[in-house]
Amino acid sequence: MKQISLAQLRFAELLKPGDVIAWPQGPGEPLALTEQLVAQRAELERPALLFGLTQSATLRPELADHFRFHALNGAGSSRKVTALAELIPCQISTMPTLLRGGYLQVDVALIQVRPMPGGGYTLGVIADFTQALIERARVMIALLNPSLPLTGGDARVNEADIDWLVDGDDRVIDMPDPEPSAVELEVARRVAELIPDRATIQLGIGTLPAAVAHALADHRELGVHSGVVSDVLVDLIERGIVSNAHKGADAGRTVTGGLFGTKRLRDFAEHHGRIDLRNADYTHQIATAKALSAFHAVNSVIEMDLTGQANAEIAGGRYLGAVGGLVDFVRAGTASPGGRSILAFPSATPDGKHSRIVASLGDRPVTVPRVEVDVVVTEHGVAQLRGCSLSERARRLLQIAHPDHREALERSWHMAGHVA
Repeated sequence: MKQISLAQLRFAELLKPGDVIAWPQGPGEPLALTEQLVAQRAELERPALLFGLTQSATLRPELADHFRFHALNGAGSSRKVTALAELIPCQISTMPTLLRGGYLQVDVALIQVRPMPGGGYTLGVIADFTQALIERARVMIALLNPSLPLTGGDARVNEADIDWLVDGDDRVIDMPDPEPSAVELEVARRVAELIPDRATIQLGIGTLPAAVAHALADHRELGVHSGVVSDVLVDLIERGIVSNAHKGADAGRTVTGGLFGTKRLRDFAEHHGRIDLRNADYTHQIATAKALSAFHAVNSVIEMDLTGQANAEIAGGRYLGAVGGLVDFVRAGTASPGGRSILAFPSATPDGKHSRIVASLGDRPVTVPRVEVDVVVTEHGVAQLRGCSLSERARRLLQIAHPDHREALERSWHMAGHVA
């Protein structure tokens, strides 16, 4: 390992023609390194950037003249460049295997770390598939960041894995919880009614997960197992709603792949000491879900057709989402003893003009096949689809569609030769 200053880092001296550069998602992005990479773009031979969910200003359309974009996710600030990117649809559960097996090329990995008191380093806020990035990369560049929380588990990095250690930056990307709308609060209320005390929950990030967390105010003895967590986790634990005492696996511990929140969450994770960062090899696997007690996975989609097929990737002709961990957790909810898989979303777009329950997905992708769908929730009710025929699915979904769109939906369903 060689330790250098940021000014001494020259990417042109480390890269080879055709190289792919990758970094962790969300708050795992080492800002000083990605900014330096962009600043030196004129010296490079148009390498590729492999990225998931981003929440920074790093990726911009004008950079396409200097970089090739390989996108795993179209959410957050990644949306600015996905129209120019090679899109790679894949589930989070498969990412470690895809990377380690060479199906996804990674030559240079950029990470940020903080020294651990007992030796080695921590990634602080991220685990998911970051260890696989580190293992696969030919060149490993780590930025020292003293603002990262001291977290262990799969967030640990050995000194031997780092080729270049770069001084320093203390910025960490904040991802505050957004404010839910009145409709999302009503959807969340209905979701919370489906979740019993002592269940284990998976929520994710965004307005709807934040709303669901608030709607769980009267629950007790819940557990948390999730791909990522946000600041709402702190409220749930401090208010005694989450104890993790009855999870079946990892009792007493919150398990997640990433801390996608603000300094409040990062400080809490360090001092609380019972939040485990784990790889996607563990968090997103069916075997793990089967060991969890009453695992209730709560996720959202962009739209769903009347048979239960769901699209979580494309809206208005633009790639806005991702497969991500959605399908993994949809399956996990029904694999857990006493568990449920809940897909929740407002019944219409915010302006009310377009129904999010549609007669057909047309040429839009089926992210979640109908055979995987269990429970669907909108502000108008709950539709349990598991085990239902196609006609019964349509009938139940029509009942929870927005009232302004039900007649048109039913008419389209009948015109296609179906009966509901």
